Amino acid sequence: MSKNQETPYLLNKGCMYLLAGLLLFMSLLALPAHALGSSKEKRLDEVAERGAYIMPFDLEKTTHVFTKTAGGGIQQVVAKDKSDAEQIRLIRNHLLEISEAFKQRNFSKPENIHGEDMPGLAELKAAGSDQITIEYSTLPDGAQIKYSSKLSRFIKAIHQWFDAQLSDHARHAAPGYQHHHMQHE
Repeated sequence: MSKNQETPYLLNKGCMYLLAGLLLFMSLLALPAHALGSSKEKRLDEVAERGAYIMPFDLEKTTHVFTKTAGGGIQQVVAKDKSDAEQIRLIRNHLLEISEAFKQRNFSKPENIHGEDMPGLAELKAAGSDQITIEYSTLPDGAQIKYSSKLSRFIKAIHQWFDAQLSDHARHAAPGYQHHHMQHE
């Protein structure tokens, strides 16, 4: 073989080794991803199970909506069936109850569902009553809690807390959906 004939052979051989290495690397990456997927599903099951004891409404008949805003965020729980008066009543009672607890920096219900190490939670618990405003209001199909602060560290904590809830309630939650309903007091 002449020198010119060897070059394509060596390049092809080198490409084959590179491709084989890349395929091996990608298959190794797939293993932890699969394991992570099953652990994620287990986490979702655990959160839903604990949530059923804390939240009086039916998770399958409702949706949690977490909308980050420039000044904090809005947490909504709405009934999937807008005519389901029982779910709407349960949602409103629960969000009113927890909003009052949150104003006192009592986050024991989310801690029982998500764990004490939930991102953003320690900062929210440590905030002074004048550092985060918590406002409850009803919606035609549920209720909402608006969280706001003028301090960036608490806005960041609210956003982290929303991200964690979206992750944990993935089957029953949606990000950033704005209701176009008129809010009621």
